Amino acid sequence: MYKAIVNDDTYISILEDRHANELYHLIDSSRESIRQWLQFPDLTHKVEDTRAFISRSLKRFANNDGYWAGIWYKEQIAGSIGFLGIDWEAGRTEIGYWLGSSFEGKGLMTSACSTFVAHAFRDLRLRKVEIGAAVGNIRSRAIPERLGFTQEGIIRNYERLHDQYLDRVIYGLTQQEWLDQQAMS
Repeated sequence: MYKAIVNDDTYISILEDRHANELYHLIDSSRESIRQWLQFPDLTHKVEDTRAFISRSLKRFANNDGYWAGIWYKEQIAGSIGFLGIDWEAGRTEIGYWLGSSFEGKGLMTSACSTFVAHAFRDLRLRKVEIGAAVGNIRSRAIPERLGFTQEGIIRNYERLHDQYLDRVIYGLTQQEWLDQQAMS
């Protein structure tokens, strides 16, 4: 299974059934902050819901169509990051992510995304990575901006969340742009 060291305190590992309880409790303890921008906390009512999510993710992994991984910080699960699907013909994927509220402000997600982007380009040999976020989600938008992604556009009324429609901003980074960044660092 996929596991990557991010830094001395942080690693990413594909979610497995044994993580369901810990992941559920993180979601539950951060429910209000996560649900501000994402729908899944409202659909996650018990550990079995989290177990079903992990099972679906493992099926996607087995089908080579993306997966979700946990982000561990000092041996505690801090959040999750995933490839939301992989278009192998186009060589493209989208990264999604969320972080437990007690782990915000430590640079964890930027570091985890950087590791995932490197995995997409170096190991999976994809040509493009995209990240989308609600226009108003400034903290989430800051991550692709820090990583050198280009804002490619805004999709109006992209999703309905809590009886309102949110616009979504899309960021993209090509493999060549990433290689150029690596050469300069």
